[in-house]
Amino acid sequence: MNDHGPRILVTVASKHGATAEMATAMAGYLQDSPAGRASLLRAVAVPVERRPDPADYDAVVLGSGVYAGRWLEPARHYAAEHSAALRRRPVWLLSSGPIGEPPFPPDEPHDVEPILAIVGARGHRTFPGRLDKALLGIGERAMVTAMRAPVGDFRDWAALRAWAEEIADQLTSSPLPSPPSVVTRS
Repeated sequence: MNDHGPRILVTVASKHGATAEMATAMAGYLQDSPAGRASLLRAVAVPVERRPDPADYDAVVLGSGVYAGRWLEPARHYAAEHSAALRRRPVWLLSSGPIGEPPFPPDEPHDVEPILAIVGARGHRTFPGRLDKALLGIGERAMVTAMRAPVGDFRDWAALRAWAEEIADQLTSSPLPSPPSVVTRS
């Protein structure tokens, strides 16, 4: 860790921008939390498609929009590709997708349990998403209409902020694990 405090990566896959907006907010909430300010925590939001190296950060929030009960392929691929580096640092998973009251769909994403296992995540939260028909393709609009999915922005910014504060508290209340040393033989 450097003089500026822990560096946190918030990286997500977002199909229509709602989850990316949540990642940007999450990075701000982490830094602005009381624990984040006290420890000079620095958080950045980087799209998972840019393939940020988790080894450059002290902790990671990895997330995805959820479609048809699954994370988007870029987020699943990122978790698998960087699983070794992710297991060496604190990681939390964020899913964005349920819409309406009560949330639709009510189930957790199908692939979260395997992702939790391969990255050794400390936890997972599912947050409501946004459904804006204007951003959908023809096939997606037809599916939304057939399923009678509720349209609107259901994101819960207060819940996202509260979770960011929990993460910041966890990161600053105990020492972060050091990455394992590399032993070389001559």
